[in-house]
Amino acid sequence: MKRILITGASGFVGSFLVEHGLELGYEVTAGIRASSSRRYLRDERIRMAVLDLSRTQVLTEQLRSLGRFDYVVHNAGLTRALDGADFDRVNHQYTRNLADALRASGNMPDKFIFISSLAAFGPGNPDSMEPIRLTDTPHPDTLYGKSKLRAEQYLMSLPELPWLILRPTGVYGPRETDYFLFLKSVQQGIEFRMGRKPQMLTFIYVRDLVRLVYVALEAPVVRKAYFVGDGQVYDSREYARIVARHIGRKPLTITLPLGFVQAVCVLLGALGKVFGFTPTLHPDKYRVLRVTNWNCETVPLAEDFDFKAEYDLNRGVEESVGWYRREKWL
Repeated sequence: MKRILITGASGFVGSFLVEHGLELGYEVTAGIRASSSRRYLRDERIRMAVLDLSRTQVLTEQLRSLGRFDYVVHNAGLTRALDGADFDRVNHQYTRNLADALRASGNMPDKFIFISSLAAFGPGNPDSMEPIRLTDTPHPDTLYGKSKLRAEQYLMSLPELPWLILRPTGVYGPRETDYFLFLKSVQQGIEFRMGRKPQMLTFIYVRDLVRLVYVALEAPVVRKAYFVGDGQVYDSREYARIVARHIGRKPLTITLPLGFVQAVCVLLGALGKVFGFTPTLHPDKYRVLRVTNWNCETVPLAEDFDFKAEYDLNRGVEESVGWYRREKWL
């Protein structure tokens, strides 16, 4: 039985990674924080490991005590923060710490998959609307994206680390909380549009992303990076229509000027710092919302892993809405 360590195991993507690993017969160790929720980690077969990613020496000893893993999937990360420096600390420095601790422990895995983000490359050209390509020069315009890129660059600098980097575009599905807010708004009868120019969006359903991770672990591919999407491009208004159809509402459309959206993000970011909460909308998020081109090339996925997404946006939203309703979120 192959052993796998998954960091960030208590979160949205992480919990699905754990479940699928168990389904495939892996011995799964869930790397979590002491304060992590275990809501989606209740299977008795899961081995829990409270890891201190902030201190390399402590982490090294923890990894030695756990023994060697065949695979490590580093999924832990921060997508929103009150202090911009937290992005670099968690997404970049903790990734460095984990890689260094694996090297120091003497328990190097056969493969190390880093769940990065399309944000590490930044948006596509808004004029040509050409897809972002793997050969392009990265130019992330968010603190989140910059922190992910720095983590990638460090991993790539380690010749002894058998890394593989996956850069998902918008990941959605059951248990997700950010895209869910749009679904909730549509259910309440309102569709908010950000600016007058529609965005070109790309998505990957969480189950497709997780399936790809396990295919990539077993594939004879190493030291390469990929964008991960379902292979299609969606107009943001098409996305809204799909959501409305499955919610069963025809919402009132309200178009918000980008200047107003920016002001709201700045205000909520300031209030979050004062009152100690992390808002969904914040200045770094605004830089994502204003982008019109999130198209990216995914052909290399099909070529190297024979990967084809099983979920398009219509099927994924339908399944997600069903889950949210069963769980009384909607």
